[in-house]
Amino acid sequence: MKKLYSLMAAFFLTGVLLPACAPARPDCASQEIFCVGLVTDIGKINDRGFNQSAWRGVQQAQEELGALVQYIETSDARDYSKNIATFANENYDVIVTVGFNLRDATRAAAEMYPDVKFIGVDQDQFEGPVDNVAGLVFPEDYAGFLVGALAAMMSETHMVGAVCASDDIPPVWRLGEGFRAGAAYADEMTGISTDVLVLYHNDVSFDTTFVDPEWGAASADAMAKEGVDVVFGCGGITGNGALVAAAEAGLYTIGVDTDQYLTLPEAAPRMLSSAMKLITPGVFELIQLAQNDSFPGGNYLGDVSYAPFHDLDNQVPQDVKMTMEEIHAGLLDGSIETHVPSEKP
Repeated sequence: MKKLYSLMAAFFLTGVLLPACAPARPDCASQEIFCVGLVTDIGKINDRGFNQSAWRGVQQAQEELGALVQYIETSDARDYSKNIATFANENYDVIVTVGFNLRDATRAAAEMYPDVKFIGVDQDQFEGPVDNVAGLVFPEDYAGFLVGALAAMMSETHMVGAVCASDDIPPVWRLGEGFRAGAAYADEMTGISTDVLVLYHNDVSFDTTFVDPEWGAASADAMAKEGVDVVFGCGGITGNGALVAAAEAGLYTIGVDTDQYLTLPEAAPRMLSSAMKLITPGVFELIQLAQNDSFPGGNYLGDVSYAPFHDLDNQVPQDVKMTMEEIHAGLLDGSIETHVPSEKP
């Protein structure tokens, strides 16, 4: 196990490593230095959602474990393998890859670099565990279920909507269908019938499914015209576009992955809650396990929750707050089931 070497600053990457004129990089092969790299999916490190939450977990490793940390922003899906190899060839101890789309490239890299520990965020290891790959996965249907129930209970028009990335991406599909199931569950409790519109991005190539805010905004605008008064955005920058448009139209908005009240100020005044995957602590826990020589291969289940109501707290009735707590507890103890399959039928 490497001893930890405290560093005062992180060295950042954007597609390539530091330029030749920069100071010499520390030798990550050294037993004195613990190196952690992160490779994003298409999009920026400050996407105010998935990539940013994972990066915060890596930054926590810098602060608490003394790790040297860097990241690479992927601009083209064809660069997944190259970007991962950039860190692996630099003898990094841990490489975090963010998003389901990097799953195959991550598993292939793990075979090529058996001494490197890989953390695949949202990458279910359904083909079987690899000793040096931990897939950080979440019960997305639980998170979607929670905010779907909230949306149905808070809707005055009894019409709610979700604007999501492609349903060919299992975690996205589980969020969207969990949202639908949660609204139905709330209807059973209240005796109200809520119409639920769930729109999925149709880019089968996945090149734009998470980075299409224009489509997200147009989808939210169309929902508003149909009478939807609560919009759930689940799909990176695409979902963010929906949330901003919905907020501008005066609708309630619900974020995803992280507490987007804190990361998406344009929608914050109308941000009712967020379906939270606790990505930051999950990434940090796995990095710490790697540092302690206790790294688990296979799937590693992270936690989910829903974000505080923040500015809209006084608009959420007490009985809704109590019901949300009961639903959350029921999902955790198994007394409430979402009935959403792990894979799209």
